[in-house]
Amino acid sequence: MMTKRPPFLRGAFRPFFLLAALWAAAAIIIWMAAYSGAPVLGEVVDPLGWHQHEMLFGFVGAAVIGFLLTAIANWTGRPLLGGSGLAVLAALWIAVRVCFALGIGAPWLPLVLELTLFLAVGVFAAREVVLSGNRNLPIAIIVALMGTAAAVDLAETGGLLADNDIGLRSGIALVVILIGLIGGRIIPAFTRNWLMREGASQPMPTMPSPADMRVLAITAVSLVGWLLWPRSNVVGWLLLTSALAHLWRAARWQGWRTFADPLVVVLHLAYLWMPVGLGLLGLHLTFDLVSRSAAIHALGAGAMGLLILAVMSRASLGHTGRTLRAGPALASAYALVFVGALVRVLASVGLFAGVWPIHLSAALWAGGFILFALLYFPILTQPRIDDPTL
Repeated sequence: MMTKRPPFLRGAFRPFFLLAALWAAAAIIIWMAAYSGAPVLGEVVDPLGWHQHEMLFGFVGAAVIGFLLTAIANWTGRPLLGGSGLAVLAALWIAVRVCFALGIGAPWLPLVLELTLFLAVGVFAAREVVLSGNRNLPIAIIVALMGTAAAVDLAETGGLLADNDIGLRSGIALVVILIGLIGGRIIPAFTRNWLMREGASQPMPTMPSPADMRVLAITAVSLVGWLLWPRSNVVGWLLLTSALAHLWRAARWQGWRTFADPLVVVLHLAYLWMPVGLGLLGLHLTFDLVSRSAAIHALGAGAMGLLILAVMSRASLGHTGRTLRAGPALASAYALVFVGALVRVLASVGLFAGVWPIHLSAALWAGGFILFALLYFPILTQPRIDDPTL
């Protein structure tokens, strides 16, 4: 007789979204403690390297894995990955976090474990896509490549390779492309659906077109240039062009018409961090007007952080049979993450002095994910309300 799966293992979004939210908050709190001089990390771990890796490949990585393995079922019509296979993947993710933070088997053990995790997810997703004849193979490849970027970053942090942060930059570039691909599909679609449901007048948001592909192509070229020539003035101009292209793209989705629904407008606010981050990076390379930190935090804390929160909250409601509605508490979580990212970027551009804005930013941003975890723990750990067997 087949053992019934516990609700927590009925879909990758359940464990990985909860892990992503909890780790987003915990990793920021640990980083703030290390930043203040507290010995909270293993002696062999570089605190800054740990912070950068865990936010990008730990927090963002968990959210990406949860999203991909859940979306695969929608894209292909095949069953959700769950049960023991899902438990093994979640255990692998946790093992990397523990080994890296405590220096267990460093640098080889966390490197091998994390590479194995991303490659396993990428290969599984690619197999499902190929078997169903689906078009989303590039997304599976991007996730697999994140494993390579993570391994390179761990090798640099552990002294196996010269530390020129190519692993970190590769990871950021891959996630930015992923946001461009996924965001370009779901944001106009969800906006259009909501506007039609509300009886809004024409015109409706523009759906993906060849123009969107040109925007992504410009972005990919500029990011590849950043990987190869991270101090190039020419690359800076390409990044500025990419920023303007994404701003034009976002304007076509008419986000200003959706302020009545936090669940929709947050997607637009999150995407706007893309042109901000790419523009700041372009200004850094071209004119040296702002620090690279401002650009990285705009892309990381802003675009990645807020979009992940938006997608996790919406997808979790949909996949558990609940109404797609954001109450005041969830809207507050969105606001905390958005303002936290804003304060951190403003501190990086020099608008605020001292360490207090960094601590304030961390508290706000982590608070948003803590609030999400509190709100969504019962949703992610209980059966669907419309079908308890799922």
